Amino acid sequence: MLIDPTLTTQPPQLTVADAESLAQRIYGQDLKAHELTGERDRNFRMDAVDGSQYLLKVSNPAESPEIVNLQTCVLDHLRRNAPTLNVPHPVKTVDGIYETPIELADGRATTLRMLTFLPGMPISSSVRSTTQRQELGRCLARLDLALQGFSHPAAQHDLLWNVASAHRLNGMIEKISDPERRALVQEFMTHYEATTLPKLASLRAQVIHNDFNLGNVLVDPVQNDEVIAVIDFGDVVYGPLVGEIATAAAYQLGNGDDPMRSAAEMIGAYHELLPLGNAELEVIFDLIVARLVVTVLITEWRAERYPENRSYIMRNNDLAWTGLTHIASFSRNEGSQKLLQFCSSGVQ
Repeated sequence: MLIDPTLTTQPPQLTVADAESLAQRIYGQDLKAHELTGERDRNFRMDAVDGSQYLLKVSNPAESPEIVNLQTCVLDHLRRNAPTLNVPHPVKTVDGIYETPIELADGRATTLRMLTFLPGMPISSSVRSTTQRQELGRCLARLDLALQGFSHPAAQHDLLWNVASAHRLNGMIEKISDPERRALVQEFMTHYEATTLPKLASLRAQVIHNDFNLGNVLVDPVQNDEVIAVIDFGDVVYGPLVGEIATAAAYQLGNGDDPMRSAAEMIGAYHELLPLGNAELEVIFDLIVARLVVTVLITEWRAERYPENRSYIMRNNDLAWTGLTHIASFSRNEGSQKLLQFCSSGVQ
């Protein structure tokens, strides 16, 4: 079982005063720091007297500088090539660079960055609607179109949150305490390894955001149907393109008589703008399941090790278990048909 070292390494320990000192020393700006929640890095919202806001990011010491640079280069690529997409932009230091190696008080080395801070309401706090989900699908499609052709030496790094790596978490299943839940996840994993995984190598792949969840997309606080920003590019990776929309759709599963409909509305809008092939549509159901399985396994494993951050780590856990329970109530063919109810046939 491969374990990402950033999942087992303590995040940087910095105070608000530390953040303000770094902003002054590295960026030449007098900014007021406000600590933000995070899972792997230490993040601060930095406020200027003129109303400007920034995000100061101190990377997890286990994150390699190459992967940090991948994230920076993705954001800079989007800034230059897709200016209408509202994503964070990297901010240069007084020396004219985007990334600065620093040493923490405990002696560990890491990387400091500052990005523009984008205000807005997370989808998780908004009023949900069909119009919003369709706009989410179109927004994600535009993002993926903008990333087509982007390359970076670190893009193909190992990332357990990539649905193409779900099988590497098999060893975590035995840690699920509830026997019914454990059996359910094992059944899904067995199907994934035998049927889904062999198909992935033949599908389109590119650099993807890979974490289009309810907290990483911001909407207008008044007009909740209007997507105004996409944030948190910390999980960018080279992976199957269909894994992008499957990951996003996993967070859209709803309740009621047709729990697949909400995800289907998003998938249909994405497919309309960035058509998926028949082979990609064939596996989207299985990759949604894979994302839900990855979510429950990683979050429960991490919450046990970092109880002080349990609330943040487990924020999507209940949603994932609910999704798995819904999906288990359908046959694979019926579930797939429901997910693709707003899609015409795929391209050949």
